[in-house]
Amino acid sequence: MSLKNILPARLGLGTAPLGNMFRAIPDEDAHATVEAAWDQGIRYYDTAPFYGAGLAEERLGEVLSAKPRDEYLLSTKIGRVILDETETEVPDFGEKGGLFEHGNPNKILHEWTADATERSIEGSLRRMGVDRFDIVWVHDIAQDFHGDAWVSKFEEARTGAFRVLSRLRDEGVIRAWGLGVNKTEPIEMTLALDEPKPDGFLLAGRYTLLDHSHALQRLLPMAQEQDVDMVVGGPYSSGILAGGTNFEYQQAPPEIIEKVKRIKALTDRHGISIKAAALQFSLAHPVAAAVIPGATRPSRIAEDTAALNEDIPAAFWTDLRAAGLVSPAAPLPKGA
Repeated sequence: MSLKNILPARLGLGTAPLGNMFRAIPDEDAHATVEAAWDQGIRYYDTAPFYGAGLAEERLGEVLSAKPRDEYLLSTKIGRVILDETETEVPDFGEKGGLFEHGNPNKILHEWTADATERSIEGSLRRMGVDRFDIVWVHDIAQDFHGDAWVSKFEEARTGAFRVLSRLRDEGVIRAWGLGVNKTEPIEMTLALDEPKPDGFLLAGRYTLLDHSHALQRLLPMAQEQDVDMVVGGPYSSGILAGGTNFEYQQAPPEIIEKVKRIKALTDRHGISIKAAALQFSLAHPVAAAVIPGATRPSRIAEDTAALNEDIPAAFWTDLRAAGLVSPAAPLPKGA
């Protein structure tokens, strides 16, 4: 099923920050942020057990479980089963080490087998207090978490999670499934399979103003040819495109800071916000179905909504292209 046929709008809410990513936030701030998203008309919410060892799911569920279930679309991810045991060692999250050190203290089982997939979904339903998910993503079977072992994790998911999720989709338990990753290669491998076939994918950080050339080389042409849609995660590149200092979950290097300065100079010249440029760029590709920036404060939701609707002159995109700040292959809004 095409994601564009089921997603309620082009702007959703990503909830990794609600799992205390980078820093601890109060429960009341998390709840207020989700309520603000609802009040702004956002009806697509994405979460995952990995975000704070279940914390983001709990916080999101505490708000959404009180809303009419037929009025919103909900996605979560599999690949991490949250255990009742307390983690006593520093967990190894590959390149994302320390990302959720302020989350729940529960131990996490990293597994993509059929049994773990079923257990993961059951745990997510219980934490959120809802009766179903619309989309389930296979989470993080990629190089950034597993190094050279990622191909074996992919194979574990192919023979386990992929088949379970295909069956659940065919049975009508879920409406769609796909991969939720920070790298293009696992999605390319999945699209090259004869079966099972995903309905879409969530690509985080790889189709942004700062990083998109690689995705345009192979992945997005494949997806377009197969009519497979993309949800864009991390459109602000971990915050650097929204006034923050992080890129790829770490302090931004000098070359990225310089590139952002050049983009910001153009947005200032045209009297637009850099957040608007970031969101609207990510949605300009024909494969893009929605974008899901994260937030930890209600005011950010209003900013994102305004950014999506901001009128950006075609001259900005022309200047951006002329300055060499976007790939020549990248589709731009307004046909620039």
